[in-house]
Amino acid sequence: MRRIQLIVAYDGTTYHGFAKQNNAETIQEILEKALYSLTKEKIEVISSGRTDAGVHAKGQCCIIDTNTTIPSRNLMRALNGRLPKSIVVKEAVDVKPDFHPRYMAKKKTYRYQILTSLVNDPFIGPFSYFYPYPLDVTRMQAAAKYIEGEHDFKCFCAAGSSVKTTVRTVYSIEVRRIDDVIQIDICGNGFLYNMVRIIAGSLIEVGRGKKDPAIIGKMIENKDRTLGGPTAPPEGLTLLEVYYDDTLRYEEQ
Repeated sequence: MRRIQLIVAYDGTTYHGFAKQNNAETIQEILEKALYSLTKEKIEVISSGRTDAGVHAKGQCCIIDTNTTIPSRNLMRALNGRLPKSIVVKEAVDVKPDFHPRYMAKKKTYRYQILTSLVNDPFIGPFSYFYPYPLDVTRMQAAAKYIEGEHDFKCFCAAGSSVKTTVRTVYSIEVRRIDDVIQIDICGNGFLYNMVRIIAGSLIEVGRGKKDPAIIGKMIENKDRTLGGPTAPPEGLTLLEVYYDDTLRYEEQ
């Protein structure tokens, strides 16, 4: 039995998230069907974490356990030949038998992208929140500074979450403008349910001038979700990369 790591990119627009569901098409379901078509094995795809309906990924880390003798590089090519254009396996490599993409993840980076042009763009729009209003990036950057560091991020967690603790560490958050696109890149050791989308929605309110940058600090201090903005829609969110200690992931050569 081999454990193989798959790095997967996907356009989540038409899918109901990553994890399998009974009555909706998901990324995991499509991947497992492609694997069965190739290997005739019922293989479970385990990811670094679920992404919600409409959310995208450039570097989702997954593992599979298989008895196939197909070399990993050939496996990648064969899988891509069986997958729709909206899902791509970017890398396949054998890893240690105890490597786990969820429990061994050190940090993750997400990007929330906002398109502020007067009209939508068919090349950028599918991966952005179309918001055709001016946003002050300087104000958004000032607000974002309150988010860096270790905090109780209960104010940025959607209702109904059952996590043991809402304390997380945000290593960095960058807000930049590239023409009509604003990108919010956030790297942390873990994220609460809808955390990045609530942060994005709150920063948009600041950038629009509806809230003061200091409101982000007050949200965190008071653990008060009601002080923030709405949860930004899923289409603007992309999982960029998941980071690991490679000594725990790969066998020594």
